[in-house]
Amino acid sequence: MAAAWDGAAVRTWLERRVEAARVDQVTAERHGRDRHDDCDQAAAEEMVCAALLRGGASDAQDSLIAALKALQDKDEFIWRGVYDDRKFDRHARGQIRKLMKMAKTNTGFERLGHYQ
Repeated sequence: MAAAWDGAAVRTWLERRVEAARVDQVTAERHGRDRHDDCDQAAAEEMVCAALLRGGASDAQDSLIAALKALQDKDEFIWRGVYDDRKFDRHARGQIRKLMKMAKTNTGFERLGHYQ
């Protein structure tokens, strides 16, 4: 039997991922040009998680999946501090796929560590 959807746990997970992504961006920035891709990857994670938090999509499993599908349907993603738009787009779509799988199976939201 699958566990019941816990909107509060999902919101906490999204909030923690936004915080971790911001820390990862600062860390990558400190290492300069060699870590621009890491910075774009963290920015993509922050953008996706922040968008889901803003919309209140975490309250129900169906609403989170619908919000992720809406994000998936966007033609392009615009975010501040991005070094390579093409790689950022690829990272954002990868993050959306990861979250879509987590939302459909209702697994992974209990892992609150910085590194996933």
